[in-house]
Amino acid sequence: MKTIALIAHDRKKEEMLSLVLENRDVLSQYDLIATATTGKIIKENAELVITTYLSGPLGGDQQIGSRVACQKVDMVIFLRDPLAAQPHEPDITALLRLCDVHNIPVATNASTAKLLLQSLRAKA
Repeated sequence: MKTIALIAHDRKKEEMLSLVLENRDVLSQYDLIATATTGKIIKENAELVITTYLSGPLGGDQQIGSRVACQKVDMVIFLRDPLAAQPHEPDITALLRLCDVHNIPVATNASTAKLLLQSLRAKA
């Protein structure tokens, strides 16, 4: 089964939850992984099975990045907050770079995420 990674900065977590709830039917057909807090919010509110890793600042972005590098992730939805400095910005940049290196589709905003999810819906 294909795997989708879900990550959201603090000020984007509600937006991620809305996106997940709107696309719950599609997402339920995939293995889902997420950083800790994002995954917890999704589990509690969308009732989806999701494997969680560490929080982003504690290494969760790197954990997901390692799965990308091993070609064990097929899509990344990472709702970033472009207006807030992140203490783990190098980890974020590394994750996005790995997606580019390994040709993994990545969405960093809700509009692009919706397009990627629509493409999955069309394949179903």
